[in-house]
Amino acid sequence: MPKTLIKPLRQALYNYDPTTVKATLNQLFAKDALIQLAYPFETLADADALYQQAYKPLHQAMLDLERRDTIVISGTTDKGDEWVGCCGYYTGSFMNPWLDIPPTGHQVSMRFHEFYRVVDNKVVEMQALWDIPEVMMQANAWPMAPGLGRQWRAPAPATLDGISDAPRDEAQSQASCQHIVDMLGAMTQHPKQGGPEVMQLEKFWHPKMGWYGPAGIGTCRGIAGFRHWHQIPFLNAMPDRGQHDDEVTFHFFGDGNYAAVTGWPNMKQSITHDGWLGIPATGQQITMRSLDFWRIEDGLIRENWVLVDLLSVYKQLGVDVFARLREFNKARNMGGIPPLDAGATQ
Repeated sequence: MPKTLIKPLRQALYNYDPTTVKATLNQLFAKDALIQLAYPFETLADADALYQQAYKPLHQAMLDLERRDTIVISGTTDKGDEWVGCCGYYTGSFMNPWLDIPPTGHQVSMRFHEFYRVVDNKVVEMQALWDIPEVMMQANAWPMAPGLGRQWRAPAPATLDGISDAPRDEAQSQASCQHIVDMLGAMTQHPKQGGPEVMQLEKFWHPKMGWYGPAGIGTCRGIAGFRHWHQIPFLNAMPDRGQHDDEVTFHFFGDGNYAAVTGWPNMKQSITHDGWLGIPATGQQITMRSLDFWRIEDGLIRENWVLVDLLSVYKQLGVDVFARLREFNKARNMGGIPPLDAGATQ
């Protein structure tokens, strides 16, 4: 089972030990694996580069680093590819700078959505987003416009069944995946084919739905919250969303009452109007990496975990978020925070 294959890596990152993490990565990944991580990491050469350029600096910033998974699912796409999808967060005490983000001395968390394509018991492709803006926000260092939604750490599934070794229900898995494909198909009909009613949101979404967006966009509650705090400004700014699907890639799969999608990129549209994230109507066409998980309950989507590589979007628009970050925080102490001596009493 592909989920079993990934389990040693998840365990190594939970009980973070550099030697074990590095060895596990090299054992798990094929030598020519395609490894794609959120901006600014982008495409990494191999498993050793993933360790040296991503995990090692993150661990140096958070010496008590650990990974906590909340969803682990797997499935086969319509093209016959086997994928494993993991949702959760990295956490630790933020004691040293990371990516020029000033340390806080407090515990921080950073959401991740990581997808692994498996062939012959090896990971041959990884597509992963780390919610780096979430760390910036917890350090009071986010240099861009605030999101409209609620900024917080997204919860685990309400049913607490996101990680399961139960036998796969193929019929339910296929139905969950098809529900998502049908929902997204209906969404793309607006605004080209009519008003909001053509999306048939009530047909697909639970009235108490939770849409857990990335830091910089935020969480929305219910269909009305989703429309107000994300979808309306998003569609107003980019009304051609969904009209360039032949130029992007989707990998959909289901696992029981869960479904997921990954793609690098899997969206392409033009910012022809303003109103989304404070970005002006440049008319520029952009691509987006939006890696999602959905939980189906009683035939409706009850929860949706969404990560979007916003830093990549800003980069395409010519905005260097990290340069702004450095300017906003150049008066702050970027030195590490010394650990407390074990015998200290004051």
